[in-house]
Amino acid sequence: KDEVAGTVLMPGDPLRAKFIAENFLSGSREINSVRNALAYTGTYKGRKISVVSSGMGMPSIGIYSFELYNFYGVENIIRIGSCGAYAPELNLYDVLLVEDVWSESSFARVQSGFEGDVLAASPALNEKLAGFADELNIPIRRCRVHSSDVFYRQNFEEYKQIHREHGCLAAEMEAFGLFANAMSSNKQAACLLTVSDSLAKGEETTSEERQNAFTKMMQIALEMAD
Repeated sequence: KDEVAGTVLMPGDPLRAKFIAENFLSGSREINSVRNALAYTGTYKGRKISVVSSGMGMPSIGIYSFELYNFYGVENIIRIGSCGAYAPELNLYDVLLVEDVWSESSFARVQSGFEGDVLAASPALNEKLAGFADELNIPIRRCRVHSSDVFYRQNFEEYKQIHREHGCLAAEMEAFGLFANAMSSNKQAACLLTVSDSLAKGEETTSEERQNAFTKMMQIALEMAD
């Protein structure tokens, strides 16, 4: 329990967790490698922080975030991930600060009986993250995103309807599960995303770029170290 900081950054990709530990943290040490879900604790500007990979999808982040909140005393989890843009005005590498997330997933209903389809980030965390972004002179877009259980939809064009009817500017696959666990555990959660591809424009980045080039988002989140 003492190995994990009170604030955790949670990328989906284990190699992104390793990249953050090796390039931003001082005195970092690996605290988990089970199932290759790499996790590290170190300091950033002298303040303790952990980076724990979540894997892909709500079932995976649901397990790791629940255990961190309820078994390891973690208070704050900030997901840092990639997303696909629904909105044509978004460009590759834009940084999004998620205000709330819409999902058709049953995760929250099954996990805690929550019947809604929208969950919000923790306002206090979002205000801190927005303030850090401003201090670092990193532009962010505050918005709603779609948290989906399905990556390969048979009806690809359905994203346009979701964008139009639910106001989702981009899609990812984990935030709804994280926010549900934060709500049921009475803890705090936020989500920063970097646009890795655009459904609207047909643009994309490489896996290597996604692993290494999302440093602006990382720098904002790292300021949450306590």
